[in-house]
Amino acid sequence: MSERIWTAALVVIGDEILSGRTQDKNIAQLATWLNVQGIRLAEVRVVADREAAIVEAVDTLRHRCDYCFTTGGIGPTHDDITVDAIAKALGVAVVVHPEARAILERYYATRGGLTDARLRMARVPDGAELITNRVSGAPGIRHGNLFILAGVPHITAGMLEALTGTLEGGRPLIARTIGCWVGESEVAELLRATERTYRGDGDVAAVAIGSYPFFREGRTGANFVVRGTDPAVLDACLAALVDALETAGHDVVDGGI
Repeated sequence: MSERIWTAALVVIGDEILSGRTQDKNIAQLATWLNVQGIRLAEVRVVADREAAIVEAVDTLRHRCDYCFTTGGIGPTHDDITVDAIAKALGVAVVVHPEARAILERYYATRGGLTDARLRMARVPDGAELITNRVSGAPGIRHGNLFILAGVPHITAGMLEALTGTLEGGRPLIARTIGCWVGESEVAELLRATERTYRGDGDVAAVAIGSYPFFREGRTGANFVVRGTDPAVLDACLAALVDALETAGHDVVDGGI
């Protein structure tokens, strides 16, 4: 019987990401955090600050995966439309969450008070819960399997910390890396055969081997990353891969090159 694999998707929202003015850091941050929770990041979409685009992406991915996260578009300005778009996708109204309002009133009490613009950050899709934000006051939002997070990476990190241990998942994903000064095409069949041996009987591999080629110092090389959830199977696969590479005459560097 194959192991239950829990999956998540991420919708990165923002014209500034698509224009290249801002480089997204939340994909790697969320993927790393999810791995520890025993959840795989299965898909990422980057969409503009357009209601239709957000609605379509969220509505598709929240049904496709166990969890769906969004980052960006929950600030105080007119172009922060994530909450409205997600409420539309869910078919619910947008309401001011009383606890969120109280949090913002306390936060802004010595910062000029709670203006209409700042009050926008207390708006949530009806029926939502709050995600604690210890960094800047304005909370994140959870509605069922949807998690609406800030776009600023250090604020996102704080919200993820608040969610740690609260989501159901499987075993954490672990990884081991080795490297060789070899063209990946030379060892492609060797990699395929090794992975096949340890793949398991489920739709998702018990162990997966990723190959990442590079060119340095005038030479071609590749790092190979073995990923899985069972340490014993992972170690066995890695040992088999090292043995196969060394038998083929390649020096293996533990930890990668």
